[in-house]
Amino acid sequence: MTELKIIGKPIPRHDAWEKAFGLTTYAADFSLPGMLYGKVLRSQYPSAKILSIDTTKAEKLKGVHAVLTAKDVPRNESVTRFGQTHTVGGGFEGLYRVLADKKVHYMGEAVALVAAEAEEIAKRALELIRVEYQPVAGVFDPIEAMKLNVPQVQEGRSNIITHYEVIKGDVEQGFKEADVVVENTYHVPFVDHAYMEPESGVAWIDESGVITIRVSTQVIEHFRGIADVLNLPHNRVRVIGTYVGGGFGGKEDITVEAFLALLTFKTGKPVKLTYTREESILSHSKRHPYVMIYKTGAKKDGRLTALQARLVSDAGAYVYLSPWVLLYSMVNAAGPYRIPHVRVDGYTVLTNNTFTSANRGFGAPQVCFAYESQMDALARRIGLEPEKIRMINYLEKGEALATGQGLEHQVALKETTEKVLEALKDKSVASGRMKIGRGIASGMTSYGRMVFLHDTSRSHVSIEMDGSVTVRAGVQDIGGGQASSLCQIAAEVLGVPLEDIKVYIADTALTPFAGTTTATRQLYMSGNATLMAAREVRKVLIKKAAELLGIDREKLDLADREVIDKDRSGKSLPLKEVVRACASDGLPLYHVALFKAPFRNVTQLERIEGQVFPDFTFGTHGAEVAVDEETGTIRVLKLISSFDVGRAINRLSVEGQIEGGVIYGMGYGLTEEVILNQGITMTPSFSEYLLPTSMDVPELETILIESGDGVGPFGAKGIGEPSVCSVAPAISNAVYDAIGVRIYDLPLTPEKIVKAIKATNKAKAKAEVEGV
Repeated sequence: MTELKIIGKPIPRHDAWEKAFGLTTYAADFSLPGMLYGKVLRSQYPSAKILSIDTTKAEKLKGVHAVLTAKDVPRNESVTRFGQTHTVGGGFEGLYRVLADKKVHYMGEAVALVAAEAEEIAKRALELIRVEYQPVAGVFDPIEAMKLNVPQVQEGRSNIITHYEVIKGDVEQGFKEADVVVENTYHVPFVDHAYMEPESGVAWIDESGVITIRVSTQVIEHFRGIADVLNLPHNRVRVIGTYVGGGFGGKEDITVEAFLALLTFKTGKPVKLTYTREESILSHSKRHPYVMIYKTGAKKDGRLTALQARLVSDAGAYVYLSPWVLLYSMVNAAGPYRIPHVRVDGYTVLTNNTFTSANRGFGAPQVCFAYESQMDALARRIGLEPEKIRMINYLEKGEALATGQGLEHQVALKETTEKVLEALKDKSVASGRMKIGRGIASGMTSYGRMVFLHDTSRSHVSIEMDGSVTVRAGVQDIGGGQASSLCQIAAEVLGVPLEDIKVYIADTALTPFAGTTTATRQLYMSGNATLMAAREVRKVLIKKAAELLGIDREKLDLADREVIDKDRSGKSLPLKEVVRACASDGLPLYHVALFKAPFRNVTQLERIEGQVFPDFTFGTHGAEVAVDEETGTIRVLKLISSFDVGRAINRLSVEGQIEGGVIYGMGYGLTEEVILNQGITMTPSFSEYLLPTSMDVPELETILIESGDGVGPFGAKGIGEPSVCSVAPAISNAVYDAIGVRIYDLPLTPEKIVKAIKATNKAKAKAEVEGV
């Protein structure tokens, strides 16, 4: 094709006006006549036996249509596959328990369900259910949970779910070669997804007896697991995904779907269930807390010689996606650096805390905080500028990660760092007690799922008799413009404006399966599938137009609803005339394309070696902060982002994803933490769980590099999750630059700053006395 006409342009998304005017119908906006309201009774104990459940009074309450407990669930334990059809084993298919049976394993675990004619009646029914608990000893620290003779969270299995290792070279030899060694322990916290739209859905039974669930989800293909829970054939459950008001991984797991299916199956009536904000924080998955011990060695000139790391992640009470998240952390643990000798050991461990699962970045932000803090600490010890030690050690295209995976595509680390440094060169002026500091951090994040999952995506593209175009794909749009990107790709290939494209998404009965909207995969997977499908339709149109015009097909192009001669002969045809001619000849005006990611079978997963992901996105963040040494207050003044995005399909969407990711990462670095005390949630609402607000947003600058060397459509790379990962360490490094004190635990609260400053001053005073 000739010069791109729509791809790369900063044009409004196809759904932009609907969202701007508040017309988009989200999950909680939907209702049906005669609808019941669902509610969930949840445990107030993190670890307890269930001695009895008495639902008699609740069942007798006027307006209550159903009260369900574990005994009412046809198949209470199921395996969650998260959309993949290829069985991996090794703990990758986590146990999903619908309702607690005989024991509760974390505070907020679902114990019973109610469906009633009004929310107030459902709430009252919950109060009438009598559950007799016997609290039992739990375990709440992942390091303690790894020891022998501690309580087992899940009866009959070890608390250690998974152990992985990455080994390259001889790490002991690497440390012998080092002139400087830095060793630190880092902690990162539980974090909530805090999406604007809580978990919500409506279910009903259609006229053919199919249970239909209209739900806010990232994985419509959970319909199989929901059918398994009910012991129904898979084709008796239909899931329709809505436009989602934020997911960030929190709607990758089953949330309300199984509850809705059970209640509507029991009552025969439509049922709606929407979590309150407090319920969402209490009961659903969190970002994994990690304990990370890092030891890094380098020569005097800054060249890295060795890295040894031990990662321990807290899975909470159920497995869910913890083995997957840990695997991502392991691949990322050494960072985007050339290190001859590496050993990383990783563990994910069950506790009686709220369960943890996918969260934006999926294991990469945790280790990025550790390895980028280490790089800064090494630079200070050696006497190099932070950017200098990075430039010396950055990996380049053609080299390999510590796992042995070759980097076959552009690695734009030096370029992104140079761009960030240029943007940071004008330093703000300190005033009063405020100290100004600047920091950078680089990161790498995969896009696309692990290659041994045999990932696929499908897309259907058709052109109608009037030249308008329809795209059908099972994509879940979670706010990142996933559906709109497919429209833009089809518009580019078929030469029609974006307003001529209609897209149908996320319906297990009507749209081809496109896989999960997770792992920064949809543009890569469904984008390539749509590109393939559109190109097949284009071939048919071009061939017929060449016959009609008497021009070689290689000289024709599609643009502005016309077939045109690229040699500017003046010959052209309206697109709809060509479409009608094709239809008259019985030529296919649609195509369903299947895109397959790279496949690689893996026989063992404990030692992580070779290719794990299709490709990576690389970039750098820079931060400028002002720190008040007396109060510990941190004010972020600037955040600079530079990434190689391969090709920006829609520049506005790419910039929006990066800016949103930056603020998400800023919250991770400064304020956000779900605090659990012996399994009890101490931050149950946004009054205690502190999010960045619009008043906290600093000056933002986004600098895009387009190498065209990604594996997505038109050479695109994924950016949704990469945009988050290196923000917190950039801020942390800037804080160190300002006050000369390093904080090893996130978030960087004022209390931690003041405490660290006092400890440092005390140590200095003691050293001076001893020196005298």
